[in-house]
Amino acid sequence: QVQLVESGGGLVQAGGSLILSCAASGRTFSYYAMGWFRRAPGKERECVAAIGRSGESTHYADSVKGRFTISRGNAKNPVYLQIDSLIPEDTAVYYCAARTTYTSVSYSPDGYNYWGQGTQVTVSS
Repeated sequence: QVQLVESGGGLVQAGGSLILSCAASGRTFSYYAMGWFRRAPGKERECVAAIGRSGESTHYADSVKGRFTISRGNAKNPVYLQIDSLIPEDTAVYYCAARTTYTSVSYSPDGYNYWGQGTQVTVSS
């Protein structure tokens, strides 16, 4: 069974930091583009960061540039998201996703075919 499982979320104060991890099982995602998405209450799922196959190409939503860092890991944990200078607007469920159907990076949820269940990040003011 192919699975992506996020971890590292929690309740943090504004200005704090978190590192989200994405664990993979059932297949390797080391050679595919991956992304981190979030869904805030009452909002649609949005891409906050994406990374290419080699890890040299990274992309960020304007709202998180300078505060979020996406990076590649190993086969067991193929992608991470470092979140710094958290603000209450970052409160959301965060998902990791893998795109195995194409080699290019995508910013749309429709571009990804493997998803984790999500991890909650709550930022208090």
